Amino acid sequence: MGETPAVRNDVMLDPFGATWAEMREAALVAEEAGCSGVWTWDHLAGAVHRRPHVLECWTVLSALATETASVTLGPLVLNVANRRPGVVAQMAATLQEVCGGRLLLGIGAGGGQSSPYGLEQEALGVEVADDATRRRQVEDAIATIRHTWTGAGVGFLQPDPVPPIVLAGFGPKMAALAGRVADGFNTQAANPRLGSLIETALGAAEAAGRDAATFEISVFGRSDPEPLERLGVARQILTFSAPYDLGAIRALGGG
Repeated sequence: MGETPAVRNDVMLDPFGATWAEMREAALVAEEAGCSGVWTWDHLAGAVHRRPHVLECWTVLSALATETASVTLGPLVLNVANRRPGVVAQMAATLQEVCGGRLLLGIGAGGGQSSPYGLEQEALGVEVADDATRRRQVEDAIATIRHTWTGAGVGFLQPDPVPPIVLAGFGPKMAALAGRVADGFNTQAANPRLGSLIETALGAAEAAGRDAATFEISVFGRSDPEPLERLGVARQILTFSAPYDLGAIRALGGG
């Protein structure tokens, strides 16, 4: 396939209105084409995208873990309001074993009170907290997940290797939090503050005494790879909606 480019191409399979057969085929095509990773969104209600349904993220990733062999797999991203952090830790440790160490654990704060994504939480009776509270919930969740991965003295499954935690966000507060407590930061490729956010995340990692050289920056959405490479972006995650354009996925090869 030639040399691996500095910015790897990943595929984000939009699960809204998709079938399992469609997602499976698209993931296999992405792997065959040489894409680096396959991701999917964590949503529960199809109506927020005006679709009749949405496939649940972790169930799809678990199935893809046995269908694929080389691509990294990840949720973009798990809403910490949807699952208890200790349960997420055990889910991740189990999936890491099933997929042979290919998991990237994407974590996020979920939709805010003004976001349509809050509707799916409200429909399940889950409170949609304010921004500051949701950031604190993310930080607490990551701490609990890492603690659980130690075994916590009661025999919780310890992942091998420990999957990197990728924190997603759109503003400087989430970028700083990612640098302080996570192993990577993800945001929109088209974010007008992209360079500043990356600088904030890397600066926070260094200030926390963490190795910024191993802190991975990824973006979702299409952009010119050359400026992304200059900014230190490692992964560009390109979104495909069902029915998936398999030809376009094949064209991403070499990632």
